Amino acid sequence: MELKDIKAVYFVGAGGIGMSAIARYFLKKHIVVAGYDKTPSHLTRQLEEEGASIHYEENTSLIPQACKDPHTCLVIYTPAIPAEHQELVFFRQGGFEIQKRAQVLGTLTQGNKGLCFAGTHGKTTTSTMCAHIMHQSHLDCNAFLGGITKNYGTNYILSDDSEFVVIEADEFDRSFHWLRPWMSVITSTDPDHLDIYGTKEAYMESFRHYTTLIQEGGALIIRKGVELVPEVKEGVKVYEYGLEEGDFHAENIVIENGEIVFDFISPIENIRGVKLGHPVPINIENGISAMAMAQLNGCTAEELKRGMESYRGVDRRFDFKIKTDKLVFLSDYAHHPEEIYQSAKSLKQLYKDRKITAIFQPHLYTRTRDFYKEFAAALSQLDEVLLCDIYPARELPIEGVSSQLIYDEIKEGVEKELIKKEEVIDLIKTRTFDVLVILGAGDLDSQADEMAEILRRRE
Repeated sequence: MELKDIKAVYFVGAGGIGMSAIARYFLKKHIVVAGYDKTPSHLTRQLEEEGASIHYEENTSLIPQACKDPHTCLVIYTPAIPAEHQELVFFRQGGFEIQKRAQVLGTLTQGNKGLCFAGTHGKTTTSTMCAHIMHQSHLDCNAFLGGITKNYGTNYILSDDSEFVVIEADEFDRSFHWLRPWMSVITSTDPDHLDIYGTKEAYMESFRHYTTLIQEGGALIIRKGVELVPEVKEGVKVYEYGLEEGDFHAENIVIENGEIVFDFISPIENIRGVKLGHPVPINIENGISAMAMAQLNGCTAEELKRGMESYRGVDRRFDFKIKTDKLVFLSDYAHHPEEIYQSAKSLKQLYKDRKITAIFQPHLYTRTRDFYKEFAAALSQLDEVLLCDIYPARELPIEGVSSQLIYDEIKEGVEKELIKKEEVIDLIKTRTFDVLVILGAGDLDSQADEMAEILRRRE
């Protein structure tokens, strides 16, 4: 089905962060958008307000009539939806064209220059940084992002005439293999999603194959030290970036008084005195990759500096709710051991002499089973760890796998406690904190605003 033939789009799993970005694209094009999701959320409510028709019961009779013609309705699904889902079965048996989100992104980016950000972690922040830099520059861009940007309050940016489209390239279920990047950043290749890939070798092979998809004349920007031997086409340039080494890197880093300033060193043009608008230490390296991508595509030095200083971050990525001399409270989506390690490291740099407490909700039984020792090592950098039950997402429980595995491996000297998610609000009401962070990709963050309100009243 060609884009011009599409009169309606139906989403099975409409509330996912990546799915909702595509839904917004079609809404902007005045195409009928409808879909199913398991539970209402802030995102689904926003989509409904913007004109989408969404229901929350697995029921084919609730599919709108406009979405029942296989010749004009495109069906998009998330791999998290089980194959036996009633609505998926209905569309499959009805001869509808059914595509994954990444397939649709591949179609939407044909004829555009795709600036893709891949990696086990860091891709949401780096892609939103680059999208903001590009959007406020003379180049502009479209963007399909994996998080809600603080600058725009959305996960989607639409441009009427820019040839660039910024994409978060997701390795889950090998989705990024549908893309054909003009240029790509790879931030990391630490094994993850082993429930899908099975082995580290298969995970690494997936990234290697992804590098073969970059278009001739384009570029790969890969973090120095990443365990990956890329295999790019002839005519694709390969650059390395890093914190203090690589083709693109930082020098003269100054972190003080809640501000971060550094010099951007580049084979194209060095830029002095870059100021981070979202001053978190890990964002220095994230910013270097975003600036490298934008600079390679023609952003000026002034546009790069202005974009970095005006960037405000992403919901749930080092997302400060309270920031006072008495109390710091934030939420961070970190859900892989390396992400938690980097988050904890940044917090220790920012708040050297303060007690840091983390409430961590592990995400997935398989990830906990595969990496519980690594989770414990990362969390052991902090002063206190409160461990919630595992958030199962798409998985069924695995015998013998619980948060206890992580708890038992946290090193001596770190205060630790196993708690239920249902106990968190009462705990917030009765305990005092210095620096408190919610960690994880589960649903604990849904209570963050309530927690912040309780903490503010107690200040």
